Amino acid sequence: MINSKRIAVVLPAYNAEKTLEVTVRELPELVDTVILVDDHSSDRTVETAHRLGLQYYVHDANYGYGRNQQTCYREALAAGADVVIMLHPDYQYTPLLVTAMASMVAYGVYDVVLGSRIIGGTALRGGMPLYKYISNRFLTAFENLFLRVKLSEYHTGYRAFSSKVLIDLPLLENSDDFVFDNQMLAQCVYFGFRIGEVSCPTKYFDEASSINFARSVKYGLGVLVTTVQFALQKIGIGNFRIFSGQGRKLEPGLSTYYAPGSRAGD
Repeated sequence: MINSKRIAVVLPAYNAEKTLEVTVRELPELVDTVILVDDHSSDRTVETAHRLGLQYYVHDANYGYGRNQQTCYREALAAGADVVIMLHPDYQYTPLLVTAMASMVAYGVYDVVLGSRIIGGTALRGGMPLYKYISNRFLTAFENLFLRVKLSEYHTGYRAFSSKVLIDLPLLENSDDFVFDNQMLAQCVYFGFRIGEVSCPTKYFDEASSINFARSVKYGLGVLVTTVQFALQKIGIGNFRIFSGQGRKLEPGLSTYYAPGSRAGD
């Protein structure tokens, strides 16, 4: 707990058996709730989560990274979290920054805080493939131009949110795939939430999750589409549900695509 605000860390997991424990062991004690959502892994991610005493939920099919996040946020809100940090359980991002990121939200400095791999110039040193680094810089420049903000990157998987952000955004209108991340940040800008960044070292290794070249291209195209939609909506030409105040929003609690008996404690 920070500033009387309950802190939850959510772990969107898929085949994270080898890195889950080291990720969880480095989480600071101030975290009130740790929630793992498994997107129908083929390894022992769920068994590891159970052994570590985590609150966990299991999808009854592989729905995708975006749907996984929806479940993460829905259950964090149901658990009464005031600040929610999304951290990949593949140990690519250091859990040691949770305190700093959560504090910036808990004290009202920002509504959203991103762990940036670009600030400090550590991305390439940490092993980010060159083509991903170049794509990251191009897409970020494109987005900054049209969203009229100045972030160092939009593509990090390490993010902290106030509960108000998660309640107010029409997150159910977003993709079930990886572009969910980018749509969510575009929504944060569109609806006027304050976004801050902290420098975050990253490391790429065999067990760290990473999308392949083909999926990266699909993601990049999705980013471009989302950015153009944002610009068209802003000038009154477009009418896209991801930027509509009437779009579908999260409701705390279980949904029908969770596997029976997957709720921790059942």
